[in-house]
Amino acid sequence: MKSAVETLNPTRVRLTVEVPFEELKDSLDAAYKKINQQVTVKGFRKGKIPARVIDQRFGRGAVLEEAVNDALPKFYTEAINEAELNPLGQPEVDITELKDGETLNFTAEVDIRPTIEIPDYSGIEVTVDAVEVSDEDVEKSVEQLRERFASTSPVERAAEDGDVVTIDLQAKVDGEVLEDGVAEGVSYTIGSGELLEGIDDAVKGLEAGGEATFTSELKGGSAEGKEAEVTVKVTQVAARELPALDDDFAQLASEFDTLDELKADSRKRLENMKQYDQATQAQERVLDELLKLAEVPIPEKLLADEIQTRKHNLEHHQLGQMGIDLAKYLEIQGKTEEEFTAETEEQAVKGIKTQFILDELVNKEKLNVNQEELTEHLMRRAASSGMSPDQFAQAVVEGGQVPMLVGEVARGKALAVVVEAAKVTDTNGEVVDLEDDEDEVAEAVVAAAEGEPVEVAAGEKTEA
Repeated sequence: MKSAVETLNPTRVRLTVEVPFEELKDSLDAAYKKINQQVTVKGFRKGKIPARVIDQRFGRGAVLEEAVNDALPKFYTEAINEAELNPLGQPEVDITELKDGETLNFTAEVDIRPTIEIPDYSGIEVTVDAVEVSDEDVEKSVEQLRERFASTSPVERAAEDGDVVTIDLQAKVDGEVLEDGVAEGVSYTIGSGELLEGIDDAVKGLEAGGEATFTSELKGGSAEGKEAEVTVKVTQVAARELPALDDDFAQLASEFDTLDELKADSRKRLENMKQYDQATQAQERVLDELLKLAEVPIPEKLLADEIQTRKHNLEHHQLGQMGIDLAKYLEIQGKTEEEFTAETEEQAVKGIKTQFILDELVNKEKLNVNQEELTEHLMRRAASSGMSPDQFAQAVVEGGQVPMLVGEVARGKALAVVVEAAKVTDTNGEVVDLEDDEDEVAEAVVAAAEGEPVEVAAGEKTEA
């Protein structure tokens, strides 16, 4: 077999392959054997039909077609390996010449990984937010904890902001009560924004036994999106009572004996959270700077497939779980379809560039992934997916996704190398010493490759 490579552009090549006919012998034998098992000829036992009889009865062309279909993948793979190419996706194959007993010639066009020069990243400098926890931050954190331990007690007065009311609801559309438009004994905190728009104004000022009617657009159910006439009846008004901020509260709400100890712990937790956010910010900004330094050509078909995959995952998985369609999502986001498409393409380009350059860096630095690193990454990915480690591992193995996880960890290690070489300072001008967790960096790489998470407006429920 002889092969030659023609570079069509930095990400696509055409292979021209010439195969002497004698190299098709094994595939021809296999073709005759396969046809033998599929056909019957009077006077011959099944599987024992001579080749000349098959040629006479079914045509030599059918045998050649079967043999070529069997042989092409092997010769294509040999040509790819001989040229030391890294193909992306399936090739477009064209048989240019097939002469029985003489030769088989074909061409194969395929996208390939581009050759990437790793830039000098030692001069990368980024600025991140300083880790600062104010007294106000601590007070807010303690106040949130205090809210969780609030109690309620019924009161005989009109409902006010912050009260917890028990209500009955009835929704009508076009004067008809909806089958799924009746609810009783619903507990609602006034001002929380968790139910229908307009309900706060309707219930404020009502005492137990009072009712009001208002109109609102339904957020779910059989008449989702339609304007409904909603009648709300208050059956109970309860005031929320917050516990006093003292040592007794600290003992009730935490493992600490004093309020000062609780506040000190809250400050430490906030510092840890901000340090984690700072590290993530550094990883993202270093990656952005690395991508700016590198010239990475993007295969057109790969980009088109990636954009389509992202759109499909958004529409049929993330938005499907939220119970909304793409049009509703764009309305919530305040985006046009053109803006959404442009953003999706931008994210796809960044994801592909990230994978290409970090894979190249993995090879250059000869980075390997051991079992412990892979297991730790799998545990984190399982936690973020909401599955148990065993369930996630089984899904990964059955889906043939182990190489994908290995790649994520390896790219995380590659980015950690770049982050370590970069100069990171905070907004106060202080140099930030990052103790890189390579698995956390791997998560940053995954996020960059997959694009930004779906966000929805306040009041919309999402499990994406």
